[in-house]
Amino acid sequence: MGNNLVNKTKGDRVIWAVVIILTLISLLVVYSSTGSLAYKYSKSTESYLFKQFAFIILGVIIIYFAHRVNYTLYSRVALILFLISIPLLLYTLLFGVQLNAGSRWIKLPVINMTFQTSDMAKLALFMYMSRQLSRKQAVIKDFKKGFLPVVIPVAIIVLLIAPANLSTALLTAGTSFMLMFIGRVKTQHMIATITIAAIPVVFLLMIATKYYDKEQHRPKDLPAVLSVGRIPTWIGRIQTFMYGNKDAASDNLYQIDQAKIAIANGGFVGLGPGHSQARNYLPQAYNDFIFAIILEEYGLIGGAVVLFIYLLFLYRCIRLYRKCPYAFGAFLALGLSFTLVIQAIANMGVNVNLFPNTGVTLPLISMGGSSFLFTCLSIGIILSVARNVEQSEGDKQLQEVVTE
Repeated sequence: MGNNLVNKTKGDRVIWAVVIILTLISLLVVYSSTGSLAYKYSKSTESYLFKQFAFIILGVIIIYFAHRVNYTLYSRVALILFLISIPLLLYTLLFGVQLNAGSRWIKLPVINMTFQTSDMAKLALFMYMSRQLSRKQAVIKDFKKGFLPVVIPVAIIVLLIAPANLSTALLTAGTSFMLMFIGRVKTQHMIATITIAAIPVVFLLMIATKYYDKEQHRPKDLPAVLSVGRIPTWIGRIQTFMYGNKDAASDNLYQIDQAKIAIANGGFVGLGPGHSQARNYLPQAYNDFIFAIILEEYGLIGGAVVLFIYLLFLYRCIRLYRKCPYAFGAFLALGLSFTLVIQAIANMGVNVNLFPNTGVTLPLISMGGSSFLFTCLSIGIILSVARNVEQSEGDKQLQEVVTE
């Protein structure tokens, strides 16, 4: 039975290896970083290790079954998934579960698990975008026939994600424009759209600058009109990133300071597995700030290895894009790989204080949840494309042998 399963496991072997290596790293780092969480809920760290192991097993099963499906089927379900994700995002905005000051989750009945609807929406969007880009290639330079059918779905999803999770919305928009660029969308149309989209972001930066007291190193009180929803959080994060120093408000800087301490402790070779000190002080050490724990325990070498693994994954997906005989599969593999690698780089950038705090997880490494499972589904779909490419290359070689 084991051999039969291995024989049925197809697709890019390097991508499979990336999945195995990242999930093994995940087991080690999640086990190491959940001490404070275990103490808070009076549980053992082993319980979180087994929970993560269960998520990994479930994730690998999802990857296996997703890669066995012919990827053309994903083109057929793309529109349905996209249409389902819109009311789900609306429902989350209005009635979502409040976690970490944002309504990003809905609670699933029976299994009692919180589910981040933006994860499903992103996957649905890139599947639908790939379908639209592949179908509209003949008219892609036309504004009405080519550009609008591709950009409108992006605008809908990004605007629905933004109120609860601005960072995810911006990353999704960025990935979408990269995919459009590769899909030969007219540059002038893209520049015009990016310019319009940049207006609220620039406005937010201006507000953050205006409502900060540079002499006393603290934020000023915001007027009532700017104290709605997540706006104060966004402004606070920008102010912390722009003006954060030892004299600034310690509450806003606490996470970044603890991450810096973790990185400094790790040095070049790290303190060794399980020897993190910052895990007891760093909030979300098992999630948003897990890369800081990797740098502390495995040093700059360990961090560089993790970054290399993600870039290797991207490289293999770009190879798939070039080899895939059909446009839909090529765009699908590229779009899904872009979103995962951009998310990984954003998470790492926050941990080393290159970007403002975003609250995005490190794909396949952060502690399991709906985000982990949707990452596995995305990788399964990429491997489905790889399996098809492998099969078509095999058929081509067989034809050449027969011809000779």
